[in-house]
Amino acid sequence: MTIDYMHTIEEHESIVRSYVRSFPTVFDTAKGSYLYNLDGEAYLDFFAGASVMNYGHNHPEIKKALIEYLERDGVTHSLDMASKARAEFLDTFHRLILEPRGMDYRVQFPGPTGTNAVETALKIARKVTGREDVISFTNAFHGMTLGSLSVTGNEFKRKGAGIPLTHGQTMPYCGYFGPCVNRGGSERNCVDYLDRMLKDGGSGVDHPAAIIMEPIQGEGGLNVACAEWMRQVEALCKKYDMLLIVDDIQAGNGRAGSYFSFEESGIKPDVVTVSKSLSGYGMPLSITLVKPEHDIWEPGEHNGTFRGFNPAVVTAKRALELFWSDDSFQKEVLRKGEKMREFLAGLLKKYPQAPGQVRGRGMMQGIAFDNAELAEKISEHAFQRKLIIETSGPRDEVLKLLPPLVTSDEDLEKGLAIIEQALVAAMEELGMNRDAASSQ
Repeated sequence: MTIDYMHTIEEHESIVRSYVRSFPTVFDTAKGSYLYNLDGEAYLDFFAGASVMNYGHNHPEIKKALIEYLERDGVTHSLDMASKARAEFLDTFHRLILEPRGMDYRVQFPGPTGTNAVETALKIARKVTGREDVISFTNAFHGMTLGSLSVTGNEFKRKGAGIPLTHGQTMPYCGYFGPCVNRGGSERNCVDYLDRMLKDGGSGVDHPAAIIMEPIQGEGGLNVACAEWMRQVEALCKKYDMLLIVDDIQAGNGRAGSYFSFEESGIKPDVVTVSKSLSGYGMPLSITLVKPEHDIWEPGEHNGTFRGFNPAVVTAKRALELFWSDDSFQKEVLRKGEKMREFLAGLLKKYPQAPGQVRGRGMMQGIAFDNAELAEKISEHAFQRKLIIETSGPRDEVLKLLPPLVTSDEDLEKGLAIIEQALVAAMEELGMNRDAASSQ
């Protein structure tokens, strides 16, 4: 029996599907930084599953660990019963990630997705403080379940809930009023505004349980919080007896260079959510890191059928050993990130008729174009040239580069060259003036 794969998907899958519309081909295999469709055509991946595939597709050493585990009939499902795989992951994560960074957290396995980790963090904050409201920030994205949506800024996503979203208060993110004072701006510091709202009994802002923030807002448009702003937010949490939750689901696992994207700030969040590339192999896995003094659950008070999926912790352990036993991988990510930044800045200089702003950090960077149509058009033309790249931001105005962190210099340069070709084609389609590039 022959199946028309794309027709089958269009006929039987919910119309809620989205990425298949942007990348309309049927993929079958993947290796390293490439996806291959049914015809064997290679597509360079600058999407990486929205930062799930940081270590590339089907990494041979991680795959070997998984196959060996399955072949010896390693337990796949055990709820939160003790397993060798779980204990080995916990030991490796503590030894290679937490201990070298002077971090003291207990690891909680919620459900397997990022939004499960966020829901867990919100419940922890409310249980610890006895308060209900949580402050989040403009353009935040924390997940698609109701609690996570209540602290998400995107209007389109919020409307999908179908009910009022409560117990969330939105405040301006770093630089929302213009360049923050820590980056030479003259606008009022967003933390000053937040402080005023919290201490003013007439502001209408109830005493929150926590503040949740992303050091880099991935879906929100690659907005980056400066280190001083993050330290000031942490200080406010201490001042008003609130927990600080850091959502590091998309920007963590090395995407920004360091394992956690907040490391350069020196802050010590009360709770940290981690997912996406945590398993190292694209399998669903998430954890919520909790300071021991806040780990006050009753046994079984928060659980989930697929928490701590054993094959995923096996691959997660191997990924940590391969990439985080020393700082060499981090240095490579930062080096490649600088190459990306130089290219993007050069692109804006070369094509002044397509003004925008370079955003992001590490290998999580992009351009926020003044013309909101441009990013999506570039993505379309890039796909025609066998490059997969997505957009983000409230108007999809940001061209967002998320190549696997293991992408070679050759493939990185190849992808960047395609982006330039796609930009030129997109400007031509939109009728933008591309009279000669800057002579500089």
